[in-house]
Amino acid sequence: MKKASLTLWAFLFSLFLWADESKPNVVFVLFDDFGYGQPPSYRKGSPFKTPNIDRLAEQGIRFTDAHSAAANCTPTRYGVLTGRYPSRIGQFGVLKTYSKPIIPKTRLTVASFLKGQGYHTACIGKWHLGMNWVDVKKGKSEELPIGARMKDGPNALGFDYFYGFTHARNIGGIIEQDKVVANVKGIENQPMMIKKALEYLDQRAKEDKPFFLYFPMCPPHSPIVPAEKFVGKSGMSGKEGKYGDWVYQGDHMLGQIMEALKRNGQDKNTLLIATGDNGAAGRTYAPLRDNKSSIYEGGHREPFVARWPGKIKPGSSSDQVICLNDLFATCADILGKELPPDAAEDSVSVLPALESKDKGPIREATVHQAPAGLAIRQGDWKLIALRNGTKEFYNLKDDLGETRNLIDSKQGESQRLEKLLKSYIAKGRSTPGPAQKNEFDFSWEKERAPGKSKKNKKNTKPKK
Repeated sequence: MKKASLTLWAFLFSLFLWADESKPNVVFVLFDDFGYGQPPSYRKGSPFKTPNIDRLAEQGIRFTDAHSAAANCTPTRYGVLTGRYPSRIGQFGVLKTYSKPIIPKTRLTVASFLKGQGYHTACIGKWHLGMNWVDVKKGKSEELPIGARMKDGPNALGFDYFYGFTHARNIGGIIEQDKVVANVKGIENQPMMIKKALEYLDQRAKEDKPFFLYFPMCPPHSPIVPAEKFVGKSGMSGKEGKYGDWVYQGDHMLGQIMEALKRNGQDKNTLLIATGDNGAAGRTYAPLRDNKSSIYEGGHREPFVARWPGKIKPGSSSDQVICLNDLFATCADILGKELPPDAAEDSVSVLPALESKDKGPIREATVHQAPAGLAIRQGDWKLIALRNGTKEFYNLKDDLGETRNLIDSKQGESQRLEKLLKSYIAKGRSTPGPAQKNEFDFSWEKERAPGKSKKNKKNTKPKK
């Protein structure tokens, strides 16, 4: 009888461990304006020092064809949290301090989904998705008075805890939950953010509950304000020295998160992802064309590394085309849960690629966007459809720098992709499921009238 009881206890304990491991913690670290060619693990000979993202790549998987939903800040963050292309709501630009929220409380986010699955959720860092200020009127000043309250922000969209700031231009205004709690110098902000993130991880270690930490940092976005302890640490000189220190500080924060997970014993059951929201500002890294805000590869192709011990093979790599939107569907797949038809319409699970079990393309196609328009990528082919009516077509396998426009010589292939893009727009989704409504009229997709087009400096000729 005693032996049977021990056997039963061992069986139940193993079930408990299995249940616990079936709900891994998820930590999503988002660099801001992070160029594909900045980490040495992505570009040999890079002068930047990013030892922690490089170490994370060695400990996990490195994706070489990962893309943000957009080539600028706000739209990408919309995609990360909703799993939906931001073009569906017409969000091509970025928000300001007093901008209204662009995610309605009725829409399921990856945070509210995970919260519903028993996760504790936190956003620590840059929000940039809008808030409704209760007792502050819109003004010219970016400084928000201490005690000012807001609503319909992170807490309303599934985050149990929020500590951060509206956007980079208001980096000094520190918000906790729904109130402004401090106004500080820009140089003080990021040390405060990482300190709070580490405190959060330590607190979670005391609780028997999985957690989701979304850590959208500021580096290397402006203002370029490396803390004193990081000045000169990049080893770079001249104009790029201070910027290099800022990049190094961002990477150091990732390293602190990695060390905290290890110290708390959380690393073994945590899916840790580090990536960027769009290309570097004003800095182009060959062979990719252009940079932030561009529809070309330099605007949205991002470093993307992930670690999940026991699931992801250390030192592995993948050339799968993936999108930051895919976080949502991946989390649902990990938990074995189906998503409702009106959620994550443009999110595809990358779990097979993480586990090196993929046997073909995960995505049918991927849509990119920039202020100038849209692009659709399938296999080696990429069709660009600018808002002024201009269309371009490239084979990225043969021409990663997008220097040879094949729109006239490859009309069959380009028309096929154009048809697919139009179908994605018409259905309100790019994944299987019932059609959904867009909140934006795509009438600008029509051909431009002769002589009426305007050149877009970000989409005219390649940078060397």
